[in-house]
Amino acid sequence: MGSAGIFTEDDRVELLDGQIVDMSPIGSRHAGTVKRLIGLLAAAVAGRAIVSVQDPVLVGPRSEPEPDVVLLRPRDDFYCGAHPGPGDVLLLIEVVDTTVLFDRNVKVPLYARGAVPEVWIVDLPSGVVETYRAPGPDGYRETARAGRGETVSPRALPDIVLRVEEIAG
Repeated sequence: MGSAGIFTEDDRVELLDGQIVDMSPIGSRHAGTVKRLIGLLAAAVAGRAIVSVQDPVLVGPRSEPEPDVVLLRPRDDFYCGAHPGPGDVLLLIEVVDTTVLFDRNVKVPLYARGAVPEVWIVDLPSGVVETYRAPGPDGYRETARAGRGETVSPRALPDIVLRVEEIAG
């Protein structure tokens, strides 16, 4: 649709279950948190993962969401040949300020059905990081919430330990 002129590269939309969905505007707190995550993760995963920011991930034939941060398996072409799919994802992170219910009730189940191995929701209003692991057709079988004073680690890279307050500010 972009090449047909229906959407421009500046339109903030994503494809979810075959529907084109408007994305919420990015506020300064959300943007700052994404930048903080980039800073925390880039050095920690150097040479072991690619940090992808607000880029498409193919989650099934009818879904191409653009999560805030994704850690991807290293690939020589840096995914120039095709967007990554669930098998390429080590960790997918959504930062939410005003869209927590949408992300939790729509996007997380979509990621589970698509077999994304691990998803984090950084819930800024609550100051928590929700973790979702062990995907299946009915959702994630392992879920947890970590608050201030607690830490989270990606299952694929367990040596990376982040404090919730480092992430959520």
